[in-house]
Amino acid sequence: MTTTTLAVLVPLLPFLGAAAGLLLGRSAPGFVRPLAVLPTLAATVLAALVAVRQGGGRPISVSTQLTPTGSVPIDLALYLDGFAVLVAVLVGVVASCVQIYSTAYLRDDPRYPSYAALVSLFTSAMLLVVYSGDLMVLLVGWEIMGICSYFLVGHYWETPEARAASLKAFLVTKLGDVPFLFGLFALAVDAGTFRITGILGAVAAGALDHPTLVALLLLAGVAGKSAQFPLHTWLPDAMAGPTPVSALIHAATMVAAGVYFVARLLPVFTASAAALVVLAVMAAITMVGSALAALAQDDIKRVLAYSTIGQLGYMSGALAVGDRGAAVFHLLSHGAFKALLFLAAGVIIHAAGTNSLAAMSRMSGLAKRIPDAYWTMTIALLALVAIPPFAGFFSKEAVLVAAEHTALGESAVAPAVAGWAVLVSGLLTALLTAAYATRLWLLTFRGRGAEAPDHGRQPLAMTAVLWVLAVPSLAFGLTAGFIDDWFHGRPLQPTLTTAVLGTGVALVGGLVTYATWRHTTALAARVPMGAVAAHPEAEPAVSEAEAITSHEPVYGDIAAAPDPADPGRLLLGPLHRPAAAGFHLDAVYHALFVRPVTAGAELVRFLDREVVDTYVRGAGTGTNWLGWLVRRAQTGNVQTYLSALLAGSVVLAIAVVLVAAGV
Repeated sequence: MTTTTLAVLVPLLPFLGAAAGLLLGRSAPGFVRPLAVLPTLAATVLAALVAVRQGGGRPISVSTQLTPTGSVPIDLALYLDGFAVLVAVLVGVVASCVQIYSTAYLRDDPRYPSYAALVSLFTSAMLLVVYSGDLMVLLVGWEIMGICSYFLVGHYWETPEARAASLKAFLVTKLGDVPFLFGLFALAVDAGTFRITGILGAVAAGALDHPTLVALLLLAGVAGKSAQFPLHTWLPDAMAGPTPVSALIHAATMVAAGVYFVARLLPVFTASAAALVVLAVMAAITMVGSALAALAQDDIKRVLAYSTIGQLGYMSGALAVGDRGAAVFHLLSHGAFKALLFLAAGVIIHAAGTNSLAAMSRMSGLAKRIPDAYWTMTIALLALVAIPPFAGFFSKEAVLVAAEHTALGESAVAPAVAGWAVLVSGLLTALLTAAYATRLWLLTFRGRGAEAPDHGRQPLAMTAVLWVLAVPSLAFGLTAGFIDDWFHGRPLQPTLTTAVLGTGVALVGGLVTYATWRHTTALAARVPMGAVAAHPEAEPAVSEAEAITSHEPVYGDIAAAPDPADPGRLLLGPLHRPAAAGFHLDAVYHALFVRPVTAGAELVRFLDREVVDTYVRGAGTGTNWLGWLVRRAQTGNVQTYLSALLAGSVVLAIAVVLVAAGV
């Protein structure tokens, strides 16, 4: 088969698997798991073959006209360059791991067939985005992912948290998609085509008439899809969905699509210095704000969600300084260790019976109960903190190197102010990342109190996946010196300055958090809080739908109470309360948008009820009164009728005389 044929099959196989899974879910349930896993695995193998054949060389571009649409045609096009084929491999690997993991994680879930089909469709849509060479075809995958995320985040629709989270995710991302769509049309009008190659050629020729407007409109959609400030608030709430879905969304689909889109069309954004500055400021606020919020969260999945927002900020920062190689390198590295973090968190939640770090900190021996999750999560957290030689060190340092070069005026693409914004915020975020990662590890695995329950070893389908993802989390960064050609020759190796600074601030953040934890633990030991059992009536594992809300009814006031040994409270001080609430950004949106819309709706309802309905009711009431008067006049007495007729005639005669006399 040719490379292009293989590339067509990559998104097609998961789509066919999704369709078959939906059709056979009820009639032949035994085929559901094979149809979920095998097409995704096959697509991953084919994506790897495409990557090997492409080899980081010249981009492969083929197309056929999908339909005649007038002046701006829409083509069914493929565009395969180095980072496109690598991102496709990442999507396939993570999606395969998620599907395999879900066969055990949701083995007793009656809605597993629809879940598995939606995950396959989600995967197919992301692969379509990655391989697409036409923006309209890319938009199809972009919107399908939004629909899939709505259903998957709301998988546990019995819980109000999941219903609210799915609706919020859909609305916030659609809010960004409206200007995004206008930006696509404006870009196509300026370039005369939706083809990516044609658009890049138009940018190189200086044919864009409104580069700043187009770039800012597109950034709105990117901010919504990739959870960047100020449209990031949907992502932490989306943790109400199943943990494997969280792993897929955070590591390989949905949020990665926005970063990938900017990387794909980076020349469009670099054509406007103002757009790059806006992107840099957006990335800086996202990085620092999300890291502070992560340090204050009690839910283990919300910590990881804010962590994802911050790491996406690093990628956006790399794009803001014009280095898509560093951005995509961090996207690939982050995809491996973030998927591992979420899947390991799923094992922890099943074992502990709760998402609450405060409850886990009052259990001892949890690390011994789930050794696979303990060791693999430790590897993933070290990669997140960017400790050498783990993957996150090399990819994060590539971002800092790009920012350093821009800040020192060595870049002809981005202004120095963008470089300084990304560099300073990146270093501060590295410090905070180490702090919240250390806090998560300590509260989860170094708790004190009652022994954690022993449910036996987790299913092999779950633990094997963790170790598969641990390999790239540990070793992928070592390829930095060998895959430069895949990123158009951009060097990805760290420099001494950024390596020392980045690793130094990470070590400081981790050590300070550890010292604070030791101090708070010593203080907490003087004030016993009581023992907390993992789950009084727990079976081998509690379902995640139960774990979402279990810590309040099961653990009562003890689990809901603040953990006095939590180092985040002491480190953040007065910032802890606003950081835990996401700096009340949702409240701001409620005041600025929800309340005015609600007030407007109330006004319309009042006008409809009291004004419009009044006229309608008045017409009916007037008719009723007229009928009543006419009915009262119908007495049935002939003398009365004759008297009325005579009186009327007299009145008319008098009126005629008066008119004739000119009175």
